[in-house]
Amino acid sequence: MSLVDIVLSRRSIRRYEKKEIPKDVLNQILEAGRQAPSAANRQPLHFIVVTDENIKIQLSKGLFNRFIKDAPLAIVGCANTGDFMTGKKWAVVDTTIALQNMVIAAWAMGIGSCWIGDFKEGKVKQTLQIPDKWKVVALVSFGYPAEKPKPRKKKPLTKIVNFNKFS
Repeated sequence: MSLVDIVLSRRSIRRYEKKEIPKDVLNQILEAGRQAPSAANRQPLHFIVVTDENIKIQLSKGLFNRFIKDAPLAIVGCANTGDFMTGKKWAVVDTTIALQNMVIAAWAMGIGSCWIGDFKEGKVKQTLQIPDKWKVVALVSFGYPAEKPKPRKKKPLTKIVNFNKFS
């Protein structure tokens, strides 16, 4: 499959097989995140790989994130918003780019994922002992898919793209 085919076929996965992700595969996913571009190459990001069952249960207390507890792992992406050069704006963007690299790399290796925005940042920071200057950008669950979601309806390009000016 081409990279474009991989990107276009990717789906959010919320049901996972009870199968551990091998360490070498996880390292490739993490490496894809590490190699992501960042503003001024500051790399104002940090990732916490959560595999502990009790912590996953704590992170899955929301309405739209309950499947975290059933995923082999979740990665919590954090941005250093106290960084002088990149500050709040670019640190969050850089962390998001790195997480998306991980999501695409995982999909290319047969591992599904789901972006999770349903979390209470204070609770996540307390649970994972994240320092104050770091912002929790997102949680992403990862695992071998136990479902095959159909493509979701997307707006046509004509509704979301203009050339040379917004119209």
